[in-house]
Amino acid sequence: MTPPDRAIILAIALAALSSLRPVLAAQQPAPGRARELGVPLDGTPGPLDAITDVRGITVGHTTIVRGTGRLTMGKGPVRTGVTTIFPRGRDDLSPVFAGWFSMNGNGEMTGTAWLDDYGLLFYPIAITNTNSVGTVRDALIEWGASRLPDALHCCLPVVAETWDGDLSDIFGFHVTKAHVFDAIAAAKGGPVAEGGVGGGTGMICFEFKGGIGTASRRLAAADGGFTVAALVQCNLGARSQLRIAGIPVGRELQVEAPCYDTSEPLDSTMAPQRCARASGDRGTGPPRERAAGSIIVVLATDAPLMPHQLRSVARRGALGIGRMGAISEAGSGDLFLAFSTAPTGTPDARGVATVRMLSDAAIDPVYEAAVQATEEAMINAMLAGQTMTGANWYRVPALPHAGLREVLRRHGRLLGK
Repeated sequence: MTPPDRAIILAIALAALSSLRPVLAAQQPAPGRARELGVPLDGTPGPLDAITDVRGITVGHTTIVRGTGRLTMGKGPVRTGVTTIFPRGRDDLSPVFAGWFSMNGNGEMTGTAWLDDYGLLFYPIAITNTNSVGTVRDALIEWGASRLPDALHCCLPVVAETWDGDLSDIFGFHVTKAHVFDAIAAAKGGPVAEGGVGGGTGMICFEFKGGIGTASRRLAAADGGFTVAALVQCNLGARSQLRIAGIPVGRELQVEAPCYDTSEPLDSTMAPQRCARASGDRGTGPPRERAAGSIIVVLATDAPLMPHQLRSVARRGALGIGRMGAISEAGSGDLFLAFSTAPTGTPDARGVATVRMLSDAAIDPVYEAAVQATEEAMINAMLAGQTMTGANWYRVPALPHAGLREVLRRHGRLLGK
């Protein structure tokens, strides 16, 4: 190979790596999670402080970031993706008990009728954008066709969504089956990438960049030593509502609201939200406060719980989002799913299965951990978020780490230095 040939090959390789860098970076756990920044939080986390602290769980993301500038339907810009969660890992599709809850139903979570009657999950859980639920559901069924051939257990996976249409060409239907298969193939244990990754790529949380977040709690030995964990896709709330560690930080942080960062012509609905730095002022009218939105909360535990108990655990996730200031507006889809990785039992010759169940007299520590993990997962989702500009130059700022620490310090709520 001649030196010019080597130079050409090196240039091509570097260009390919450069194109992948945003996605590769998005798959790495971001520094500066809630505990690292000194946010005071209740409870004891697991070693990873993530849903993967529950033994066997794996998580995979496919992140799609493409294009800039004015929205052209079907072309972009695109800021979206898919996240998959395997309760027992990709190689073990034995069922888990599960339950779900709707705090407000302006959203979608498929497979819930099945959960109501049978209380079992067989497929991986997937989270994506609102308009891609059908595609993702179809892909999961196709993937499971040779793996879950029993007609009784076939074809009713759980796929949940939140809306990313502010930042992404949501009516361009850019999520394909191939993206779902990639998220399945990427599923692994260990640290979980957070923020603008997977299904959370184009999501906005309390008017800061949101997305995927996770956290876990390890119960004391006297309470069973169980692990309870949460993974959220956070896309809800107005900034004025945001509370962290009980402090209304959204009202005190001096950060520009999401806005259209361009001097290009905008229609009458967008023009009032033009960024000050692009126009020299705040546009032609009062800024819109973005309140409605959605959140998906997935709660997992290794505590031996039955479906009716898991429905109760799922409801406790709503208390977690309430701690953050969310009020579950009429325009919000706030949906919660909980599952247990404890054995569901093997039927004997008579079809009778024996299972273990935690006594309701001993379940309160699980409920408390579910509330705590949901709250922290939402904070981690925002802390991992990076400022993003998407369709029509819409710019959503990151939650500033230094600013958050300063607000907490003023209120005497910051841990450490």
